Amino acid sequence: MAKVAIIYYSQTGTTHLLAKAVEDGAKAAGAETRLLKVKETAPDELWGNNPVWKQHIEETSGIAEATNEDLEWADAIIFGSPTRYGLPAAQMKAFIDQTGALWAKGALTDKVGSSFTTTATQHGGQEATILALNTAFYHWGMIIVAPGYVEPSQFQSGNPYGASFTSNNGKLDPDEVAITAGKLQGRRVAEIAARLKGA
Repeated sequence: MAKVAIIYYSQTGTTHLLAKAVEDGAKAAGAETRLLKVKETAPDELWGNNPVWKQHIEETSGIAEATNEDLEWADAIIFGSPTRYGLPAAQMKAFIDQTGALWAKGALTDKVGSSFTTTATQHGGQEATILALNTAFYHWGMIIVAPGYVEPSQFQSGNPYGASFTSNNGKLDPDEVAITAGKLQGRRVAEIAARLKGA
């Protein structure tokens, strides 16, 4: 059984919903999972004046924040972030930036890594964000597993890099195509991590 950590940042809930689909896919493959959020670093006066942002923070207050211990625990790590100008959200980057001690001792070497994202608009930086997240995996010596075009459903989602969704500026929740892509990614990561663990 693979241990899979799904670590995400979500401002309004879109990426959170996709993260849950990824977790469902990993569980369907028999993985033990941890669904974790990264710490909110935006000042209270910023998110406190945004009712949707504030509501999401309150609704997910029961989800634990990711730590370095979670990264060490996992056989596979799946990052999820909304895009910010074609890059991961600063909150996710802040989490990645505090992993230096793990990197220095090689604690993440040979684990499986994968990434997914959401954007407000079409062509809003989905592939660029996933590739940026994957860059950390290269530095950590991890093995990147992408969904690819391994099933017919992927020709609907059209993103072999990782599950993604366009929310139309937060007006839409992930649709069935995106949920299917998320489940496939979670399942595929869990299956390959289990094979590597048993090799």
